[in-house]
Amino acid sequence: MSEARADRAIITAGGIPARGITAGGVTAGGITAGGALLARLKAVGVDYIYANSGTDFPPIIEGLAEAAAADIALPRALVIPHEHAAMGMAHGYYLATGRPQAVMAHTNVGLANCAIGAINMATERVPVLLFSGRTPTLEQGRLGARTVPIGWGQEMRDQAALVREATKWDYELRFPEQVPEVVDRAYAIASSTPKGPVYVSLPREVLCGPCPSDALNQPTRMAAVGFAPTAAALRQAAEWLAGARHPVIVAQRGAGSPEGFAALASLVDAWGIPVVQYWVTEIALATDHPMAVGSDPEPWLSQADVVLVLDCLAPWSPEVNQLAPGCKVIQAGPDPLYSRFPVRHFPADLSLAGELDNVILGLQAAMGAPGRSDACRDRRESVAAKAEQIRAAARRAAERGRDGELMTKAWVSLCLSRAIEGLDATVLSELGCPMEPMTLRAPGSWYQEPHSGGLGWSAPCALGMQLAQPGRIIIATMGDGSYMFANPVVCHQIAEALDLPVLMLVLNNHEWGAVRRSVLGTYPDGYASRANRMPLVSLDPTPDFTQVAAASRAWTAKVETAAELPAVLAAAIEQITTARRQALVEIRVAP
Repeated sequence: MSEARADRAIITAGGIPARGITAGGVTAGGITAGGALLARLKAVGVDYIYANSGTDFPPIIEGLAEAAAADIALPRALVIPHEHAAMGMAHGYYLATGRPQAVMAHTNVGLANCAIGAINMATERVPVLLFSGRTPTLEQGRLGARTVPIGWGQEMRDQAALVREATKWDYELRFPEQVPEVVDRAYAIASSTPKGPVYVSLPREVLCGPCPSDALNQPTRMAAVGFAPTAAALRQAAEWLAGARHPVIVAQRGAGSPEGFAALASLVDAWGIPVVQYWVTEIALATDHPMAVGSDPEPWLSQADVVLVLDCLAPWSPEVNQLAPGCKVIQAGPDPLYSRFPVRHFPADLSLAGELDNVILGLQAAMGAPGRSDACRDRRESVAAKAEQIRAAARRAAERGRDGELMTKAWVSLCLSRAIEGLDATVLSELGCPMEPMTLRAPGSWYQEPHSGGLGWSAPCALGMQLAQPGRIIIATMGDGSYMFANPVVCHQIAEALDLPVLMLVLNNHEWGAVRRSVLGTYPDGYASRANRMPLVSLDPTPDFTQVAAASRAWTAKVETAAELPAVLAAAIEQITTARRQALVEIRVAP
């Protein structure tokens, strides 16, 4: 910036002149609290702000313009037309990068739209810095005071209560000069083990006030908290697993990192330990690894003498699966007892607390190599043979899924697996393609909807992942109900506006299939099971989803028969990879 331009960079904050903003950062002087907030977010490591603005946003918008005029580095602020999509994108960006992002919503009504995303993130331990405006406290006499009727209509006694149960920490900004400290604390708490969302409310008149700017670009002085299991706990776990005749590992939330993924594969191969991936939200082991025995805990749990649970909210169904008498259970993960959840009574004879990759790497070091153990060799051969039988059965079942009047989800999954073989791809499944028929070999190649069940997750999550990894193929698969929950008009608008060529597969069975299965599981011989039309599950008539996507210039196709699916998937992948155009394929599947 030239000296003359620097002289012109005089910002008025609450009517108070503020000098001292220089190119590339903020030096001694002042800036509005709204601008300071944005600058500090960039300093702590936030890349994007997913924002849905409202009448409480003037100081944020002014702060963006203020900083741009002074060449201050800021996160990129994106206009996201619905807060649910903003939360989903922040979720996906974190899964792809491991870096927490920021979401900004409009007062209480915008925060309410964020609540489902916050619940999903809390359950899956995804950190996010969630902000929303707060209606001004004052009715007059200060810049930022109430000016329109919604300033009264959006008043709440406890706005943070909308998301408090899903956040680790919440606070209301009281004074402009607090901005750097509050941002640093929010980021450190969100990033600490166990990770999760935090929330800060931002009164408009506070954001309009002046904030000192001399330290906004300085490194944070508040480090996140991390911890690892004790050496004694790792030795005990290693002793139990090494001495077990029938050890089993149950995994649900990945392996923590590519290093953890590789270490787990090496550990279970060396020791011949089967890995059950039960209701996974992220794969922990390649699905064709010799020790990957599918998703069904039986018969492994019933004969196990030691079970290692790798970060599982519910590692099995107590109603269905029973452990053998005397079986020891090791719970491992960032919060092995899942203390956020009031009821969770799975055994924990030993707990290994820490980030999952650190736990796995520590356990690998503690166990060492089994040497020439005949028991390990025999167990490895036996497990590998059973694992291949399980995979073959899943493939046969998927192949049969093309023979009926309507294809099955398993057939769609098998075709998708073949279509992306050898490609750098991530598949998201939200009541969409099941994992069992797929061949998935890389960490980060598979994610399933959060166990909290906040639907509409996969489409915006895919957008966030694509934003983080432009060169990667991102495919969101979902049921027709999940697609409608995602605010699809919003998601397709975002994909077009930001040039995010995601592929969405909508597996349309014209109903809430998960609800039907739940009813039949609870009342297998009940009245609903015999009804010609089960109450409260039908989604007939479903819209033509291809027209929803086409409104935002997406490439679309509709598939009615099993035989045409492979060619359509190949064409869709060509569109997103070569034409760099978002695509949607609606696939009619059996209930």
